[in-house]
Amino acid sequence: MSSKKQPINLLNIPILKRFFKSPLYPRIFQWITVLVFGLIMFETLAGPTSVGENFGSAATWVLWWPLIPFFFFLLGRFWCGICPFAWVSDLTQKLFGANLKVPNFIRKNGLWIIDITFIFITWSDHIWGIVESPRGSGTLLLLILGGVMVTALLFERRTWCRYLCFLGSLSGNYSRAGMLELRADKETCKTCKTKDCYKGSAKAPGCPMFEFPMTMENNANCNLCGSCIKSCPNDSIRLTPRKPTSEFWSMTKAHFEESFLAIVIVGIVFVQNITMLDLYPSFLKWVELTLGIGNENIAFTILFIFAMTTPVLLLFAATAVSKRSTGETLRNAFARFGYAVIPLDLASHMAHNLFHLLAEGKATYYTFMGLFGVHVEGSTSFIADPTIQIMQYFLVIVGTLGSMYAAYRIAKRNYGVSKALSVSMPYLLVILLFGILNFLTFTVRMAMRM
Repeated sequence: MSSKKQPINLLNIPILKRFFKSPLYPRIFQWITVLVFGLIMFETLAGPTSVGENFGSAATWVLWWPLIPFFFFLLGRFWCGICPFAWVSDLTQKLFGANLKVPNFIRKNGLWIIDITFIFITWSDHIWGIVESPRGSGTLLLLILGGVMVTALLFERRTWCRYLCFLGSLSGNYSRAGMLELRADKETCKTCKTKDCYKGSAKAPGCPMFEFPMTMENNANCNLCGSCIKSCPNDSIRLTPRKPTSEFWSMTKAHFEESFLAIVIVGIVFVQNITMLDLYPSFLKWVELTLGIGNENIAFTILFIFAMTTPVLLLFAATAVSKRSTGETLRNAFARFGYAVIPLDLASHMAHNLFHLLAEGKATYYTFMGLFGVHVEGSTSFIADPTIQIMQYFLVIVGTLGSMYAAYRIAKRNYGVSKALSVSMPYLLVILLFGILNFLTFTVRMAMRM
């Protein structure tokens, strides 16, 4: 008899199990998000043109976007399960969908498509000021809606969510560090003849994300939609809390594309921090003068590319040093250890967004009241800036330690205790450098969006 302690299964709680199995989940949340995002789209497209007066902009960039990484950490890809665009996809497909198979090109290159799209949108925000423009935000939402509907009309399940959504890879990476996982009992699944969790049944459709719970070993593509919980005839599905970052050293297959985005995000978050500091305009001007460039957009593009490529090159350098002790190929080792930076990515992203949430959060209420003709003025912050800074420092420190621990555990699992420190040391130094640089950016006050 095994003495290994069994993880807690939240679905053993009767009321929670009934809720997940009921038609109310996730529909009750989707109805709310559809109504809210409908209002947001209307406001950004037809409301005030001033970002400081537009509820759609405030709700999107001061409330929703800052909360997203916290969702991923606490609940995995739960947001993706209640996303209004997922509801639109399901409805469009049900009424008009051709349910064609996903083309091989999209299946094989979906992660790269997502990576490129995410990088492009991040770059374009700084060039065209999407966040600062309600019409720009509304146009972006319309483009996403169009993409969702076209893919739902043509292809089966949630092709957009799995292979094309620019948040897909980001949410997949961040949810890997999260505290909640959905898995199936493999021993129970071995005797299952129906495979309803994947194929679907009268109780619920098959997994919209093309996942088979029996073979699922990570959170990257599970959006906690509850379909498998409803359809499984053997109650094999488990919903369990877990140790954050544990997924990184327990997985058996690493994907280069996911690790690549994780490393690139180190640079993207750093750029996001730099561009919101009071010293950024003078710094960008210095870059223009130093490089002899008379265009700030070109100067920013060079800075953006430099910020993205430097972490990639540093991690490749760490991999080149480390592989002397392992003999593994550069690509495979990079893919495996690239995941280790995700806790720092997530923590830095949370720290960045924490400022907007806590220093500008009341703007959401003020602009909401403006919908009813009620003019409210006052400070937009919930707490003082020094307190926010302390919270940011804490998050970056914890994220740095989490990434360093993950790198060590990855080395320990794959190369043994005797080699763990020597193999992981180059990665530990690079991660520490990333952590220090992120920490320093939070020592200077950020500028507000609203």
